[in-house]
Amino acid sequence: MIAHLSGKLIHKQPNAVIIDVHGVGYELTVPLSTFYDLGELGADVALRVHTHVREDALQLYGFRTDREKQLFLSVTSVTGIGPKLGITLLSGLSADELIRAIRDNNLAKLVAVPGVGKKTAERLVVELRDKMTKLSLTTPSEPVTSDYTPVANAVSDDIVSALVNLGYQKAAAEKAVANVFKENADASFETALRAALRTLAR
Repeated sequence: MIAHLSGKLIHKQPNAVIIDVHGVGYELTVPLSTFYDLGELGADVALRVHTHVREDALQLYGFRTDREKQLFLSVTSVTGIGPKLGITLLSGLSADELIRAIRDNNLAKLVAVPGVGKKTAERLVVELRDKMTKLSLTTPSEPVTSDYTPVANAVSDDIVSALVNLGYQKAAAEKAVANVFKENADASFETALRAALRTLAR
């Protein structure tokens, strides 16, 4: 099983990256929290990896920290939550927000994430509330900033596509993105995506 990868980042998009390790490209599904922290193409990166084996596929899931990986493994241990929804949970909420929502029985916060219904949220709380005490709350690290500042029109479609892939309705995603660029026309991709997610989570 692959548990760790380090190499050069050669492809990056929300929820998916490719890392070149000595000439071999590994594609990993990642939560947005990891995506924000990866830096630019060509950067040296190291990710903790969970290898998910199915009859018809072998999928790799990458995380910047052990804490993120442990949280992913915890939520996917809950009945009805597979890796895809686990990544969506870690993308829709920060690690701290997710831990707090489970510990505080905040079902409203959990069901705001696409794909999480009331019953799933209740199972998360019932099965994981005690385990969350082991994942101590810490101040989340700031994302790596980029000098690249694209024009709003060049990235808004990509951000809408990323949000739709996470499960948000296209109309709601378009409205959120439009509002972000209305307030900050020079926002970078990562900044605009983060702001749009905050808007959709309200």
